[in-house]
Amino acid sequence: MNTRPAIDESAGPVSLSCAFNQDSSCFSVGLDTGFCVFNSEPCKLQVSRDFNAGIAIASMLGRSNFVALVGGGRQPKFPQNKVMIWDNAKQNVVITLEFRSPVHRVCLSRERIVVALQNSVHIYRFSSTPEKLSVFETADNPNGLCCLGSKVVAFPGRTPGQVQMVELDKGNVSIIPAHGTPLRAMELSPDGEILATASETGTLIRLFSTANSARIGELRRGVDPAIIYSIAISPDSTLLAVTSDKSTLHIFDLPSIIAHSRSGSMTSERPHRNSNSFSTTGSAEEGNNQKWGLLGKIPLLPRVFSDVYSFTSAHFETDDEPQTDLGKKAIMPIPGIPGGKPRKGIIGWKDEYTLIVIGAGRDGRWEKFILGEGEDGKRHLVRNGWKRYLGS
Repeated sequence: MNTRPAIDESAGPVSLSCAFNQDSSCFSVGLDTGFCVFNSEPCKLQVSRDFNAGIAIASMLGRSNFVALVGGGRQPKFPQNKVMIWDNAKQNVVITLEFRSPVHRVCLSRERIVVALQNSVHIYRFSSTPEKLSVFETADNPNGLCCLGSKVVAFPGRTPGQVQMVELDKGNVSIIPAHGTPLRAMELSPDGEILATASETGTLIRLFSTANSARIGELRRGVDPAIIYSIAISPDSTLLAVTSDKSTLHIFDLPSIIAHSRSGSMTSERPHRNSNSFSTTGSAEEGNNQKWGLLGKIPLLPRVFSDVYSFTSAHFETDDEPQTDLGKKAIMPIPGIPGGKPRKGIIGWKDEYTLIVIGAGRDGRWEKFILGEGEDGKRHLVRNGWKRYLGS
């Protein structure tokens, strides 16, 4: 039963997008009236800029003064085919990049500006007068998939389901046949060693080594298809989190999964928790046993019985649309926003045991989850707090 109060349609502002910075210490929000920046934990407003016009994309460069802005919404502040690098200290635009089609995503580092369009990715050197370094064609990329690390940048290939991975220093390109259907999500680990991908089917998350493009693991979110909202890897690269339109946040253990896939060759190279923390050894196997028990050990059964599942999960909120007698209210696509709808379930790891999940929309929401040990000695994910970040 839906007991949540009706939402006042006249209230504002409305968040069109939200995204964490590189270390998830804060997040930016594109509004139909401007943009703002919040501290992640505690959730506290840090910067607010009112343009009285829409910002569809607000992408931060760490905790610096620079924010990449793209106009959007019903009354966009800037053209949707332009990237405006805003200097918050100077309170104005210091760099403008123009393209022939709408911008779907912008990734920033101190050395690079990477812009994802519908069918191409453009890489620039970050300077007062940016130099275009390269352009890559991609398959249709309506969600603007692109992830930028310190050594590589990854984005969809020319064929649906493939990933192009480019070395930033040498320009070498690797093609990874990741999935048989178009990509829906991808993410690099903080250390840049692992690339995680998911397709539109949404049942499997695959892991690849950025060193040699080899597949090093595979995780099963579930059996039923789902829309993957977000993938994020913990700061020490030992855990992976994923959200979907099933309103479930899943946590997987990476070291034992990688060890199982590579016969233990990476376990000595990956960081492990100290003796006072949770043991990660065998957690993937534990997840299998919890899901299917002895069925996971019987040969010749379908692979879903032996696949690696999450060891814990929790519910998060996604639906901020009012209900009618006929069901959910029909939503018109919002101009300038990849997919036409505000993103939900965006994950940020605050530390190895704390996750923040944010969502855009009229009911912009912040939720905090803690990974802790229960009385049964097993790790559990518990929601530790929530708020509407646009509320008072």
